[in-house]
Amino acid sequence: MQNKESKGLRFLYNTIPGRLILKIPKARWVSRIVGRYMDSRLSKHMIKKFVRKNNINLDDYYSDNFRCFNDCFTRKIKEDRRPIDMDKNHFISPCDGLLSVYKIDKDVVLPIKQSSYTISQLFENDNISAKFENGYCLVFRLCVNHYHRYCYLDNANKEKNVFIKGTLHTVRPIALARYPVFIRNCREYTIMHTENFGDVAQIEVGAMLVGKIKNNDNEASVKRGDEKGMFLYGGSTIIVLVNDKNVEIDKQFFENTNNMTETPVLMGQAIGKKI
Repeated sequence: MQNKESKGLRFLYNTIPGRLILKIPKARWVSRIVGRYMDSRLSKHMIKKFVRKNNINLDDYYSDNFRCFNDCFTRKIKEDRRPIDMDKNHFISPCDGLLSVYKIDKDVVLPIKQSSYTISQLFENDNISAKFENGYCLVFRLCVNHYHRYCYLDNANKEKNVFIKGTLHTVRPIALARYPVFIRNCREYTIMHTENFGDVAQIEVGAMLVGKIKNNDNEASVKRGDEKGMFLYGGSTIIVLVNDKNVEIDKQFFENTNNMTETPVLMGQAIGKKI
């Protein structure tokens, strides 16, 4: 199945006929249709194959009554399976995923594979990007087998959520190599004034066949480790921006990123420390 999928993506992204066809699956209306199906009882038959193919241990989750496929995809994990590091000096991952870390050079460079763009393009807002000049950009790529709920990484007063419309490319490397996906895809961001790490921005990026980014709170006072939201069906990405005067990210993540390797991390895991 994986080989067939890879061949399909290579056709869509690396050939002229494929790129013409690609206009259909990356359209938002297609994801809305798929999302409605995944929310319906008609999709329930897909659950067993999905769990088996992705080696998901349902004992780790609250899984008594899945009404549809999206109930399974957004399943809630048992608290003891994802302990949250509550040391206020530790900077934690907000999600499960594959992590890459980049240094921001003023506003300008985010070298995601062969694709690059600026922080101001990411937010479509020059004033926000100035907060993170010379800081760090953390990119958490979630595959379909990952846990698709995410948490707050610190106590904070969060601003309102801002949604930016776009298309829905896959977030796999084959798309990142050809398109500046993270400034083309639908995304939702918020600025969090955190207790221990200064201002932190978090951006949830939708992907092909992701019907919805679902955040729980708008403007609010939030607590470290509490659930921030979830993605519905599909692979997705969370981008976190921090100021280098407030946070030191562990060197292993930079080294692995420089070697073109994404590092698996878990929600609540310490990945840096307070300066």
